[in-house]
Amino acid sequence: MTTQSVDSAARKLWLAAIKPPMYSVAMMPMVVGSAIAYAETGQFNGSIFALFLLSAVLILAWENLSNDVFDADTGIDVNKAHSVVNLTRNRGLVFTLANLCLALGMAGIVAIALLQQDPTVLVLILLCCGLGYLYQGPPFRLGYQGLGEVLCFFSFGPLALGAAYYSQTQSWSWGSQLVGVIVGLTTTLVLFCSHFHQVDDDLAAGKRSPIVRLGTGRGAALVPWICGIVFAIAALGIGSGRLPLEAGLVFVSLPSAWRLSRHVTRYHDQPGRVFNAKFFAIGFHFWSGVLLSLGLWLSVYGLSAYGG
Repeated sequence: MTTQSVDSAARKLWLAAIKPPMYSVAMMPMVVGSAIAYAETGQFNGSIFALFLLSAVLILAWENLSNDVFDADTGIDVNKAHSVVNLTRNRGLVFTLANLCLALGMAGIVAIALLQQDPTVLVLILLCCGLGYLYQGPPFRLGYQGLGEVLCFFSFGPLALGAAYYSQTQSWSWGSQLVGVIVGLTTTLVLFCSHFHQVDDDLAAGKRSPIVRLGTGRGAALVPWICGIVFAIAALGIGSGRLPLEAGLVFVSLPSAWRLSRHVTRYHDQPGRVFNAKFFAIGFHFWSGVLLSLGLWLSVYGLSAYGG
């Protein structure tokens, strides 16, 4: 094997370990939360948004890195070549970097709380971090009991998006919680779809993920239903007046939902082909979030009479 091909393989492993597309999971609650805040109140503070976005990315980096550390401790990642711990062979360094990311991310959230003289956003993000630790950290490891998707839904959905909304408005709304449920569901799909290809490793490590419990066939059958619920909630929000008519742009993401559903339905029991299901799920998460946010921003300029 040539040096060039070795370097190329190493770059691919590091890209897989860093998971750049995954960081849309951290960004989307901030983007959608700020968009509905603007749609409902006309308020948008760019500095607060930028600081919150950076903090969210750093906190997700903590979660990803510490997850690699804790998974290395249980042995579940023994066959995962793109684990950061396996790549560096230095658990202590990875754990230190994870905690540094957490400290920097929380410093940004503290700064927002101090600027606004209001601890609400800090409390909400501390709750999100607590749920993140319950998912992966000892002695809890609730993700190993199949509860990771529930924790993911709340921490990346209603809680994180509610925090983003509150950071812009210092208030609450039913509309923001409605879109929080949408973002929570699409984020949960990403985690849910990441289990299809690793059933054997999960079983060996004693991890009872939803796919292990359900089987890949029944798990795949759930995916189109979850996608459908996302669109049903959007339709309900528009029909009830909680969301503006322009929020219907989210329906343009239907092809992404269809591609995801088709992929897991076809290949659910073929680890070598279904391994990238989470990237199909990230695509649906990204496009549904971006289109929903665009619709919310456009509503301010007024095709529909919407006041939140």
